[in-house]
Amino acid sequence: MPATTPSPAEASGELSRIARPLRLSEEVSGDLQRRIARGDLRPGNRLPTEKALGEAFGVSRAVVREAIARLKADGLIETRQGSGAFVVETPKAINLRFWKGAGPELTELRDIFELRVMVESAVAALAARRRKAADLKAMAAHLDAMDEAIQTGSDGAEADDNFHIAMARATRNAYIGRLVEFLGRHFSDSRKLAWHGTRRQLAHPEEAQREHRALFDAIAKADPEAARHCAQEHLRGTAGRLGIKLALDLDRAPAASPGPRRSRKG
Repeated sequence: MPATTPSPAEASGELSRIARPLRLSEEVSGDLQRRIARGDLRPGNRLPTEKALGEAFGVSRAVVREAIARLKADGLIETRQGSGAFVVETPKAINLRFWKGAGPELTELRDIFELRVMVESAVAALAARRRKAADLKAMAAHLDAMDEAIQTGSDGAEADDNFHIAMARATRNAYIGRLVEFLGRHFSDSRKLAWHGTRRQLAHPEEAQREHRALFDAIAKADPEAARHCAQEHLRGTAGRLGIKLALDLDRAPAASPGPRRSRKG
């Protein structure tokens, strides 16, 4: 078979779109959500009819109904019998919907990684202060599972998730553990990129595993600042291998501004 020539994006390693395309209802709901966020559709505004939306987006009314159902589940709109769908005056709840592997923009992935840096670096520092022998044993078991996945070429994303959850439990704070378990389900798709990438050649799970080991060692040594730094470097490394540059520099304190000089007499 003749060798295929890589596309310019593949040759440069640039991340553009994830392979799985968005469902039509996701595209419609995403567009409407952005319009609401920008203020194009204001609280109390009535949405166009299903027929009008279908014609505007070039989709069926069934697709529009599914998109409206997603927005209603997110608390962004409400439907009134015989009147249609309206943007809610006051959202009833905060819905934290993350990208689920359906073609994120680079900025969206960057934002997810920045959030992960902020959460996971703080968790790592507290885990280093409070971890028990049982926590280290659990984390080590998940590291071993990731090692095996690398050796066999299998998927280690679940073990990766479990490692981070075990780290959160090592903080001995039940609320942190629950928060990370909740966020972990949403972060999972961004962790899978460390194992699969957008194309296999961008994954480099061996590098991510070296970063995991450094993080584990810092926690085992009860060194909070080293653990914080290792967590940040792991996430910067994972993002960097996907072509995302994180601007955060949370491990470095800002330089103190010099005070006024005092004259020396005598």
